[in-house]
Amino acid sequence: MRETAAMDDIVLPFQVADTAVRGRVVRLAGAIDDILSAHEFPAPLSELLGEAVSLVAMMGASLKFDGKLIFQAQGSGPASLIVADYSSGGNLRATAKTTTSELPRGARALLGDGSIVMTIDQGPDMDRYQGVTAIEGESLADTAVAYFAQSEQIPTIIRLAVGRIQTPGAGEQWRAGGLMAQFVPQEGGERGVSTTLSGDDRETWERAKAFIETVQPDELLDPSISAETLLYRLFHEDGVRVFDAAPLRAACSCNEEKIATVLSRYGEDDLSDMVEDGAITVTCEFCRKDYRFSPAGAPLTGE
Repeated sequence: MRETAAMDDIVLPFQVADTAVRGRVVRLAGAIDDILSAHEFPAPLSELLGEAVSLVAMMGASLKFDGKLIFQAQGSGPASLIVADYSSGGNLRATAKTTTSELPRGARALLGDGSIVMTIDQGPDMDRYQGVTAIEGESLADTAVAYFAQSEQIPTIIRLAVGRIQTPGAGEQWRAGGLMAQFVPQEGGERGVSTTLSGDDRETWERAKAFIETVQPDELLDPSISAETLLYRLFHEDGVRVFDAAPLRAACSCNEEKIATVLSRYGEDDLSDMVEDGAITVTCEFCRKDYRFSPAGAPLTGE
């Protein structure tokens, strides 16, 4: 795994002055380059997948327990599936499915009609929370805002950007960034309780929202603009507090033992059908790592 500058591969929580406007900024460099380069999808799909990773990183960083946040988009378009997940501690992974290499740009064009599912997995001893909403608007940010409005009833604004940036000494690399803000009267909010804005609250939210709407993609991607600098540009008149940044990394949960357990459930004939060139090769759909097993399903470690 590559090393990046301290201001990259982080998610930074913030609060606008002493108001109820809270949010997070994500900056991804090596982590998103590792994820997207492993798949080698066409650029439009890589960009959409990078947006999903940025989104899930900002949302997942708010988890108050050890667990996982899973974002999934399923649609009728040429990109039939997008999956990105965040695990406690900052681990990120993502994958997608497509039927063609000739792809349009934009979430709506790629996904078509369908839905997004947000799943919070608190571990084997706890119930999962799952929210579902239709794909709305033209962008992934539009759909995510609609999700919060419908499933959690929290005023939200989201900006996302993904692109390839020329890096000195390393050529072009993927970068991604995002900014997400919400009006949350109590830290963390209360799921399912409507936040009705009026009077000063509405003015506070509309002001913050107007500033965030000015954010340009290059400000989210430029390696010379830190998250703190971006927030200061936006909110220096009102004041902004930043909290401890959390690290992010590309990390998959696949391993040889898990795959061997799955293969052990197959019969001899089924295993035989999987053999190619004298071995069974299983490729992780997330990180694209290959695992090799004997025709009987035993790991061929060390090859």
